[in-house]
Amino acid sequence: MTTFGNNTAFQKLREYEKRASGFAPGSKKGGGPADEWSGVVFGLGEARLACPIDRGGEILPCPPSTPVPGAKPWIVGLANVRGELLTVVDLNGYLNGTRTTLTGNSRLLSSTLNKAPIGLLVDEVYGKRHFLDSDAVPADLPVDSPLASVGEKQYESGSEHWHELDLGRLFTQTE
Repeated sequence: MTTFGNNTAFQKLREYEKRASGFAPGSKKGGGPADEWSGVVFGLGEARLACPIDRGGEILPCPPSTPVPGAKPWIVGLANVRGELLTVVDLNGYLNGTRTTLTGNSRLLSSTLNKAPIGLLVDEVYGKRHFLDSDAVPADLPVDSPLASVGEKQYESGSEHWHELDLGRLFTQTE
């Protein structure tokens, strides 16, 4: 009878386990090119944006929300998502001052801000795309563009231009 120590199939499984335990989601190890990252791509007005998939929680249809008296105009309200209160922020309203019109394509990109759940209301989510850091170029945005303060890179994919939305910068900027 073969012992576990001499079983090549078992050794292979141990090797897989060892490699998997060293992997951290969002790290640059394994999977693809060293400078590849995955992003959720979405529309906000006329802009096409991408944000790293590991910064978001999930993509949700817009749940009903309850307005918060005295809140900023870009705070849509609070929504109950599976028993957790989510602050719904109109991203277009925050950046451009123009309220997003809810349609069947409108979505919330969930994330966290200081460990509190937040949902960013966007016009439409197109899906997931892979980008290479080496393909990044400085964002071609006017200085007075509201996106200039939250994104300094852009990526080209065929005829499409995707601006990278830096959620870290978005969440740390003052109003």
